[in-house]
Amino acid sequence: MTRDETVTDPATTRSFNELMGRLDNPMIVVTTASGRVRAGCLVGFHAQCGIDPPEYAVWLSKANHTYRVGALSDTFAVHFLGSGDRHLAELFGGTTGDNTDKFARCDWERGPDGVPVLSEVENRFVGRRVALLDAGADHVCLMLRPIDASVGEDGLLWLGEVADLEAGHTAEERQRPR
Repeated sequence: MTRDETVTDPATTRSFNELMGRLDNPMIVVTTASGRVRAGCLVGFHAQCGIDPPEYAVWLSKANHTYRVGALSDTFAVHFLGSGDRHLAELFGGTTGDNTDKFARCDWERGPDGVPVLSEVENRFVGRRVALLDAGADHVCLMLRPIDASVGEDGLLWLGEVADLEAGHTAEERQRPR
């Protein structure tokens, strides 16, 4: 059975969405660069996906500027926002890089391969892409292997704390499977 042959009925979709709405994931900002173009976005879909070697999966919306820049990038920084970083969640989740230079509005430094690293976020890692999976849905899975990491004392910023943010791109702007 192919992906196109798999159809989820509306009742299952509603129940699944309700179940997912009960989760409270930590919020991350993913940043990357390709040439002179920088990009970053707030991400709620992410998880560790390997132990040996360590790997991490991040799902990027195809509607985002970060997805388009990231398709040309090999190195990404993953920043685990702290409880005092709501302003970064608003910046990277509520504005679009299509028409805003988010990095002009925050402190950052050049990391490996020129990837922007947010200076005030202590809990972070920089990883190199080992795979990119596009199964045709509205997000792609980016698998990263860490090349640098740091851990701070700050607690994490959770989805429930930013659920009121208005996204820079609406759900309708996401690319749909053909």
